[in-house]
Parts: sequence; structure tokens; C-alpha cells
Amino acid sequence: MHLRGHFLAVVSILLIGCQNGGAPAESQPLQSSETTAPSDKRPNIVLVVADDMGWTDLGSFGSEIDTPSLDALAEQGVKFTNFYAAQSCSPTRSMLLSGTDNHLAGMGNMAELLTDAQRGQPGYEGYLNDRVVSLAEVLRDNGYHTYMAGKWHLGHKPEQYPHSRGFERSFSMLDGGASFWADMIGPLAGHPFSDYVLDDTKLEELPGDFYATHSYTDFLIDAIRENRGDGQPFLAYLAFTTPHDPLHVPEPWLSKYRGSYDDGYEALKEQRAARAKAMGLVPGDAAVPERFHLLEAWDSLSAEDKALEARGMEAYAGMVDNMDYHYGRIADFLKDIGEYDNTIVIFISDNGPNPWESEDYPGNRGSEWFAQFDNSVDNIGNPMSHYAYGMGWSSASSGPLDRFKLTVAEGGIRTPLIIAGPGVDSDRQVSSFAYVWDLMPTVLDYAGIAHPEEFQGRAVERMRGRSLSSVLTGSAEAVYGDDEVIAGELGNNKWVRIGRHKALSVPAPYGDESWQLFDVVSDPGETRNLAEGQPEKLSELRAAWDAYAEEVGVVPYD
Repeated sequence: MHLRGHFLAVVSILLIGCQNGGAPAESQPLQSSETTAPSDKRPNIVLVVADDMGWTDLGSFGSEIDTPSLDALAEQGVKFTNFYAAQSCSPTRSMLLSGTDNHLAGMGNMAELLTDAQRGQPGYEGYLNDRVVSLAEVLRDNGYHTYMAGKWHLGHKPEQYPHSRGFERSFSMLDGGASFWADMIGPLAGHPFSDYVLDDTKLEELPGDFYATHSYTDFLIDAIRENRGDGQPFLAYLAFTTPHDPLHVPEPWLSKYRGSYDDGYEALKEQRAARAKAMGLVPGDAAVPERFHLLEAWDSLSAEDKALEARGMEAYAGMVDNMDYHYGRIADFLKDIGEYDNTIVIFISDNGPNPWESEDYPGNRGSEWFAQFDNSVDNIGNPMSHYAYGMGWSSASSGPLDRFKLTVAEGGIRTPLIIAGPGVDSDRQVSSFAYVWDLMPTVLDYAGIAHPEEFQGRAVERMRGRSLSSVLTGSAEAVYGDDEVIAGELGNNKWVRIGRHKALSVPAPYGDESWQLFDVVSDPGETRNLAEGQPEKLSELRAAWDAYAEEVGVVPYD
């Protein structure tokens, strides 16, 4: 079915989607129907997720990129400087929407990377499985409208679409990445086109004026507008694909940062680290990691390569700036309709910045499919470019942290978290640990909803996360004690934290798979390996990781 034809066939036409009244699946409410009465004053929830954004890419986290709307959000609420996600996108999203570990929610590994040993094993389904109940399902069945726009990456079959997992209205890209324009081009040669769905309908084309960040925002605004005034609160999940590659952005953002990055990625990393220290995001005496050994020194690049690299970062910065602009449209819309003061807004990135170049994706390098793109300096950011900014700028985006996405170093799993709204302190920065699985219990806490033990006749996993409400109100400094264990794993990348200590093992090519030990409170850049000097502490953490792996059913990658 063609998207435009579908929209013309219904009563109301929107820029990228019509409100065809897609009703939620039949299910038994978990609470009284009184929760849907016009007097329902429970808060709305706006959940915003950036894709592959670095820890220091927002102004409020030390960036030179203009992000006034999200910086204002940080001033209105609580900014977390020690928040972890997974090292890659779909595992994070599974924890975000289930409140439990990715190995229990079906994303023990990304679907695209499942090995023969993992495929078919419990927790490695490659989609959000039925062992969990989603945030949208719980809220929908307790009187909330539920809307989603953007990246899904949690299943490709109709029974796995967002619409089937609790979203009353959804316009979603199902894959890990895609062109931002209407051409629907996918991320790699083996998957040349990406899949989009409108509610339960797979789309064959997009409107000619489609631009992902703009169009997803439009859809969400229109979905909220459709049911305005019926007394029900709403969940609006805005899963931006920005700034995931390919780097695509319209004017004036494409040209806005021209010349801003000519000094190179090493200089930018130093500048970001200095600002992070000045803002108190990390200790003032924290060491900054040395240039990663696989990364070429900026001064060793040719003039042509420097120009290409700088242009990539200019486009990336424009994408972050553009995302901030469109988030600002959501905030302004909520103010215009009188809902902003009753809305809790949560903003995160799904993981750290991507170190890959476009040719690094499986099958791309040397392929006929990849040869169709024009990645010249003058075309980066435009349609039919397919450019990723690579290891140098991803390292810079991490600022004082080490490494990037695809690793469990701090630059891979420490991401921004901002929460603001009713019942949340304003203009406060906290350094206590929080994890992506804490967001669902936090939302349910503010909504006054208990997590069910059963859903649609089946038992579901309990949430392992904890509500952050006590930290958000200032009544507690932390929700995890210094002796508690939090751990994670993906693709044989392993990490575990107990208090200020973190042990990690990173396989090739970004590590040697040896276990290392760091005090990430005083040394967030992971520059001083304590393993040799504190073998007992390392043994304690390794034993804790082994217990975690057995409990959640980790299946080794090899």
C-alpha cells in the first residue's frame, strides 16, 4: 500500500500520517476504568531517545553544538551524569521498554549479530519477547493514550510491530538505521532498503517531503492533538534516528557549522573534556584518555582527508542541532495546548557515538550497492550520500570518557539522561548511578501504576530497575547502594559495577579481552587500570559478573 494513498483514504490528512483511529488490541485493564475519567490528572510522559549520540554532544554536557531546547530541559529538571545504557541500540531499547535485562527481554544480542550458538536460545529471540510486558502495554491498559514515532528495532513481524506491543498510534522505522530522506535506503548492502510501518500497515513509500527528524515530530504532535481534551494522559515515545548515520541534514543546519571543526578530533576531545570538568560533570583532576591506538593522528592526515573528516563532523553537529530544534517544537506544542506543566519529559541517548565509517558495515566495502553514493565533501549531508563520521569524532563526542559505541568502556555505555516535569526538582545535577532499566519503573511510579505479574494470561518478568523518583525529588541521593551489583553483556563485551569500581572486558578490535579494573568515580576516562594492584577487588567483581551471567542466561558470543 502506498503511504499517500492510505492517507487520502481516511478522514484526516496529516503531513506524514493520518489519524485513522487505530484502536489498541483487546486486553483486560489492570486498574479501574475510573482512571480514564476527565478528572484524570496523572502526568503525561514524553520519552525522547537520540540514536548514537555522544555523552558530550549537548551544550548542558559540554558541547559547542547549539542545543538550547534540551539545555533548557536540563535547567528545568535533573541531569544525571552517571547514567548507563547498553553499548548498542536494540538491547537498550528492550530494557527501556521492559524495565529488565536485555537477556530476559529478547535482545541478548542484536538480531543482526546473532551467532549459531545464540540463535533460538531463550533471551536471544532478536525481538522484544513475550516474557516481558512493554511500557506501552501497561500504560495503555491503565488509561493512557500511547503514541510512538521513529526507530523501533525490536522486531520485523506484524506481531512484533509497535502497534502490537501497546502503541495505539505509531509511525516507525523497524531497522537499525536508514536514510533520513524519502528514498527509504537502508544502512548496508545486504539490506538496501529499510522497513517502515504505520500502525499495523507496512509502507511501500514515503512522502516526497519526508525528513525523518521533522516527520516523526509532526506525526507525534498530530497524534497528541487527535485525542486532546478527552481527559486521558498520554505516553509519547519519540525515538529519533538522529544522529545515527548516514549523516543527513537539511539547510540551514547543514552549513551552520562550516569551518567549526578544522582543528580536528583530538582538539575537540580536549575542548569537550575541559568543559565537562568546568561544569562539574567529571572531577577537575580526571585524566583524559590518550588517542585510541587504532585512530590516526589528525596531523598525519592529508589536506583532502582533513576536509572530508571536518565536513562529516559539521553535518553531525547540524543533525544534533536540528534534533534539538524539533524537540523544541514538541515542548512548544505542549505549552500551547496547556499540557507542558503536566508532562514528565525524559531524554536519553541509546548508547555512545558510533566509531564505524559507512564502509565498515558488513558487505558495504567494495560493493556495487555502496558505489552508488556520492560521499564527496560537497555532497555529505545531502540525499544519496552515505557517510558516517568514524572513530576520530566518536572519540571526541565522548569527551573525557574512553572509547565509544560497541564497547563497554564509559564512552560506549555512559549517556546523557535528563528528566523534568511535575514532581521533579529543577536545575539539579546528580552523580549517582542510574541504568536504562530504571526508566520504566520511574514512569510507572509517577503514573501510580503497579507492574503486573501477568499480562494477557501469561506470566511476565519482573522489572529489575528501580524508580528514580526519590532522587528526582531530592529525598534520596541514590537508588543503588555502594555494595550492589549491576552488570551487562553484549557480544562478549562484559562489564560489572559495585559502587565506584567497574570491571570490564572488551574483545577485539577495540580491546584484548583481558579484564581491567577502574575507579570510574575518580577516573571516568578509565586511564588507570587497577587490576594488578587490586587483584582481590577484581576477583570480587568477576565473580559478581559470573553470577549475573548465569542468572540472566548469557550465551557466549563465540
